Amino acid sequence: MLQDKIKVLSELIRIRKDLKREGQKVVFTNGVFDILHRGHVEYLEKAKSLGDVLMLGLNSDASVKKIKGEDRPVMGQEDRAIVLAGLSSVNYICLFEEETPENLIRELIPDILVKGGDYQIDDIVGRETVEANGGKVVTIDLVEGQSTTSIIEKMVKLAKKG
Repeated sequence: MLQDKIKVLSELIRIRKDLKREGQKVVFTNGVFDILHRGHVEYLEKAKSLGDVLMLGLNSDASVKKIKGEDRPVMGQEDRAIVLAGLSSVNYICLFEEETPENLIRELIPDILVKGGDYQIDDIVGRETVEANGGKVVTIDLVEGQSTTSIIEKMVKLAKKG
């Protein structure tokens, strides 16, 4: 079941410890993933290809509102989590309430931390934790012209034409 991929942090910590014992390489990324599109799917496929297991930190609705404003997210956290769980590249999802996934990264200590190419390595939250524990931080190029914001803008424009 798709819900089986969605875990609370305590469950994910236990899973991470088991994976480490088994020698599995854990990749971690995070984001809002509102209105899932091609750019998201390709990004997550590339992230997964860097290791054995992909853990995804998903901003809660409250967290998204703090970052992107009261009109977001378009899709609620449960819907976003289930859609992401349907992707073969995503092994586990954990919602977080904070504005950044720093606590998740500190607790999980992934082998590889991944963010989009619009981030500078030195600005990536959790970089110090991952590198201090022998892991690496990687950026992945984004798919040109793919963004939730551009999809929303197009939908608004179409609605106005009505």
